Amino acid sequence: QIFNQHNAEAPNLEQASHRMAQMEPNLDHDVSWFLLPSYWAKMVVALISFLCFANSYDGDFVFDDSEAIINNKDLRAETPLGDLWYHDFWGSKLSSNTSHKSYRPLTVLTFRINYLFAGGFYPVGFHVINIILHCTISVLMVDVFSILLGGLQFSNKGRRLNLAPKSSLLAALLFAVHPVHTECVAGIVGRADLLCALFFLLSFLGYCKAFRENMVCFILTGKEGHTFSVFWVLVSVILGAIAMLCKEQGITILGLNAVFDALVINKINLLDLIRKLLYKDKSLENAGLLRKGLLFRITLLMCGGASILYIRWRIMGTGPPAFTEVDNPASFADSLFVRAINYNYYYSLNAWLLLCPWWLCFDWSMGCIPLIKSVSDWRIIALAALWFCLIGLICQALCSEDSHKRRILTLGLGFLIIPFLPASNLFFRVGFVIAERVIYLPSIGYCILFTYGFSLLSKQAKKKKTLAVAVLGILLINVMRCALRSSQWRSEEQLFRSALSVCPLNAKVHYNVGKNLADKGNQSAAIKYYREAVRLNPKYVHAMNNLGNILKERNELHEAEELLSLAVQIQPDFAAAWMNLGIVQNSLRRFEEAEQSYWTAIKHRKKYPDCYYNLGRLYADLNRHLDALNAWRNATVLKPEHSLAWNNMIILLDNTGNLAQAEAVGREALELIPNDHSLMFSLANVLGKSQKYKESEALFLKAIKANPNAASYHGNLAVLYHRWGNLDLAKKHYEVSLKLDPMAPGTKENYNLLRRKLEQLQKKGG
Repeated sequence: QIFNQHNAEAPNLEQASHRMAQMEPNLDHDVSWFLLPSYWAKMVVALISFLCFANSYDGDFVFDDSEAIINNKDLRAETPLGDLWYHDFWGSKLSSNTSHKSYRPLTVLTFRINYLFAGGFYPVGFHVINIILHCTISVLMVDVFSILLGGLQFSNKGRRLNLAPKSSLLAALLFAVHPVHTECVAGIVGRADLLCALFFLLSFLGYCKAFRENMVCFILTGKEGHTFSVFWVLVSVILGAIAMLCKEQGITILGLNAVFDALVINKINLLDLIRKLLYKDKSLENAGLLRKGLLFRITLLMCGGASILYIRWRIMGTGPPAFTEVDNPASFADSLFVRAINYNYYYSLNAWLLLCPWWLCFDWSMGCIPLIKSVSDWRIIALAALWFCLIGLICQALCSEDSHKRRILTLGLGFLIIPFLPASNLFFRVGFVIAERVIYLPSIGYCILFTYGFSLLSKQAKKKKTLAVAVLGILLINVMRCALRSSQWRSEEQLFRSALSVCPLNAKVHYNVGKNLADKGNQSAAIKYYREAVRLNPKYVHAMNNLGNILKERNELHEAEELLSLAVQIQPDFAAAWMNLGIVQNSLRRFEEAEQSYWTAIKHRKKYPDCYYNLGRLYADLNRHLDALNAWRNATVLKPEHSLAWNNMIILLDNTGNLAQAEAVGREALELIPNDHSLMFSLANVLGKSQKYKESEALFLKAIKANPNAASYHGNLAVLYHRWGNLDLAKKHYEVSLKLDPMAPGTKENYNLLRRKLEQLQKKGG
């Protein structure tokens, strides 16, 4: 009888839960959109989000990927795992003055795992993980939007109900296909934002689980429960901490959880609460804040957040990150008015990127957005438009008599603004003007507001299908834009060139295009872009350094010296420019100045193997052989795989008759770099002079196998055979050498000597 009674009551309880859910206004009533079962809705979102960014899977490492991944020693097995907790995102020590203080050890750990499983720096695995993460986040957004748009309700069995399936699907699709997310997904360093977003959402969903028992109690008894799970609140705090260890924005979820608790769980009217606080209304005691445990939960969230921030502060140190004026010019403005007005202009541009993500750029610094310096600047209109919209939305969120409208607008604004605060320059200076990646989380708020606006239009529109088709068109355009933008992120050449039309005043864009061309050997075109970068930003020392390098290689030494001298004058601690200036001065035979420049470079960068190498070349030119050997030895100590320094030591010792020492250095070098054919060649020459013909022959043949088109390798092997008396093989390799390089010095003379000798032997034999 008990069993039957239980079964008879269960449907009533299930119906009661749905009736309770229907008591509140439902956004889906006004939305003309597709209604799919939860499983199919998530499958559709996953598939479409995958299609948007699938073509980025086999892209290269581009832009910041080089520093964060390829040049980051924290990814290598030889770096202890414990070091990740004391290094920044780029592999520098957090205690260093040059550190950007971007503390993201868990993101770096995933890069390290990628590197380990791939067996090296192969970008495919890195890209695939990013795509999977975005698809997972987009699927989770279906659940998150169902709560934010439809409210938090559970069935009597504790299963969460989706009260806004159409609205949550639309919002999740908007999020999944937003083109501004391309940087996070197609750019590998965007992994930080993706991981942060994943744990950010899990923290929110975990916080919602804390109220499951309370909701079920209300369904079963009809009375509002006062219970909540402290366990799930603490889990939410831990997940928020994990989100912050992926990227700094993650900590903001704790604030959003508190806002959600106040608005959805406690149904607080913020305007009424503010009035009561201002007028010290005694009815505040009966507001239910203490009874429902809101203050206790907020205390837990605040204590958790404060503890996380304190630990992070202790690890990273008290010093602020070091940024330059070109990174964020508004933050260096002397006038508070100029700073404030430009910060607000940046906010309006971020909002515009959410509304119309057509003009996207990998970098918005260095003159891309000129400073607003007076109220007569027409761009002030953008600020006015932004605050007009924000104030209007805030007024509606606070003053509307419709509690459902107040809740959705407040949550939308909360998710739009709160995750953006770390990038707002309000609390500390950031190292960028605009960064599309930081809009990944705030776009959640945009999707809420867009969906709510669509529901209002649907409610008023007579032709709802036409409106739905228009929104479908927006989604389709965004999918196409994502695919196009993803293809631009596949290579640096496409990425940098795509920015020329968006930010033609950005010196860094021209610099990167020039660098990409220079790396491909197109120096003439590179010079053009480097000159434009310097014209746009006369203090751009990196562009001056690279341009000076190219001019040095083209033997335009005087202009190269002018550029490099200006670079070190602007930035006296620019070690690379000092070294390059020394190379130019050495070429101009101003040896004392060159030596001084090299030592200045080493003073500013203690571990600088390339500078020691060039210093050694200077000493060798001055016949200061011992100093040259010491400089090259320092280079190999700092960088054991420095092949050029090893080679020069072997050659100098060989040329000065120190064959035994040259042989010892050569063997030491080959132990460290066993596959370097140039070292094999140099050591083979030494062994040949020491009459160790067999060993010398083996090294020559090994070097030729590695580099068969080196004329000098065949020529010197021919000399070895000539000395050894193996004249036929000598003749063969002389001929190969002359075929590869008819002008090879000495080879033709040696070949003619050999031919005369062979002719003499034939005459004697005849």
